[in-house]
Amino acid sequence: MPVAIITGASKGLGRALAEALAAQGWDLVLDARNPGVLKEAAGALAPYGTRVTALPGDVTDSWHRTALVTEAERLGGVDLLVSNASALGAEPLVRLAELSLDGLRRALEVNVVAALGLVKEALPQLRAAPAGAVVTVSSDAAAEAYGTWGGYGASKAALDHLAAVLGVEEPGLRVWAVDPGDMATDLYAAAVPDDDDPRPDPGSVVPALLRLLDERPASGRYGAPALLETR
Repeated sequence: MPVAIITGASKGLGRALAEALAAQGWDLVLDARNPGVLKEAAGALAPYGTRVTALPGDVTDSWHRTALVTEAERLGGVDLLVSNASALGAEPLVRLAELSLDGLRRALEVNVVAALGLVKEALPQLRAAPAGAVVTVSSDAAAEAYGTWGGYGASKAALDHLAAVLGVEEPGLRVWAVDPGDMATDLYAAAVPDDDDPRPDPGSVVPALLRLLDERPASGRYGAPALLETR
């Protein structure tokens, strides 16, 4: 069975994708910082009968990244790496004039440095996989100038560029940066707590990710709404 590592898998898009992949027979290595919530998310996948390992930890910890990849190797080797874990840099978001440099560093460490570190750990297995793929979860804030989203958007723009270069340097893999669009997630609620407008459930984005895995288009940046509209 194919094996996927999904970071930030206890809630939101990560959890929804984990469930969809488990339903298709994938074995999973799941990461999140909250051990209790991650354990509950992994337990909910038991009815699918696939092998699921939940490893709580912080992706900025190199030992934790090594443990994720080592566990995937034990299951047969990484076929898919999904970098979904994200940090905002400030909760709620603030203007750049008020953004602490430590907050910006945290966003860059989680969203960019840790994502690259995990790719570097997993690359030998991804190259050996029959259809190795990397998904980095982006944001429209990476491409649009939204007030208060500067630090987070800058980190996602940097992640987009890393994904683009990785796609060039690793032509045997598929590397997709995916902008999921608006979603009702805890991350968004923490970013803009006063915004109570309804937003789509993260599960509605999963079919776009599954389409990438099914059709394996060229490496690049994709918007989930466009993938869903042209399905």
